[in-house]
Formats: sequence, C-alpha cells, structure tokens
Amino acid sequence: MTLNFEQMGEKSFPNFKGGEKSLVAAMYAAPEIKIMRARLEPGATIGLHTHDTSAEIIYILSGTATVVTPEGDEVVSAGQCHYCPKGGTHSLQNRSGEEISFFAVVPEV
Repeated sequence: MTLNFEQMGEKSFPNFKGGEKSLVAAMYAAPEIKIMRARLEPGATIGLHTHDTSAEIIYILSGTATVVTPEGDEVVSAGQCHYCPKGGTHSLQNRSGEEISFFAVVPEV
C-alpha cells in the first residue's frame, strides 16, 4: 500500500490532545495503525498525553521540537526520532521560531 500525503490533504486539529494552537496533518487511520505527516507552527503544542494502548514513533523532518516527558525535556531536531513506548507519557512542543514538520506512526495493538 502506498500512502500519498499530498493527495490526502491536510486538516487542522485545534488544541490537539489539549495543546496550544493547532496541529496540521495529513493522516491515514485504520483500526491497527495511524500514520501522519504533520506540522506545528511556532508556539504550537500537542498536549501531554499517555499512550495506554500503543507506542508512538515521531521522526522530525524539519525544524527542532521539544518533547516533554515525566523524565524531562528532550530536544529533537531534523533527522532525529523520538520513541514513546506503550504506557509512556509525552507532549510535542514547538518552542522555536520556525515551523516543525514530522512523520508519526502509532501502531494500535
């Protein structure tokens, strides 16, 4: 299966997971997986949330993101990946002055 994010079109998700501003994403969702290419403008965040039933993989395509976890903050830049295991809690934040774009995969098990 090929996913063409350009053909999917983007949708805006205001205050995603209780965050600030909007997540803008092209997303494929099926019962077993969610795959998205998304972006956050400066000051936008995805709210702090726990992955009770799944893990999440976030690969930063451009920009620099801050991932907030109970263990502390991580800075993740283009070409780097953040992994949140099942049961983990995190928030993705754009504290920079430029937009960040990322690719995320959430396998539902």
